[in-house]
Amino acid sequence: MSATRRSTLQSDAMSALLKATPAAAAATSIDGSWNPLMTTINEAERVPLQDLVASLTRLCKVADSSTPYL
Repeated sequence: MSATRRSTLQSDAMSALLKATPAAAAATSIDGSWNPLMTTINEAERVPLQDLVASLTRLCKVADSSTPYL
């Protein structure tokens, strides 16, 4: 993959992630169990995306599960 393509994809991913901020904040205000997701999304501007992938993946699995312990 070219550096330009990689940069474009990373930019697109960051944009999509940051668009989720209001929804994550709304979910957290209704149910505090969503706070880890909101916090992780908020870190996206300070932490490289590749370092957030594992956390976001796990949080999505927890969201799709009936238990917060995976």
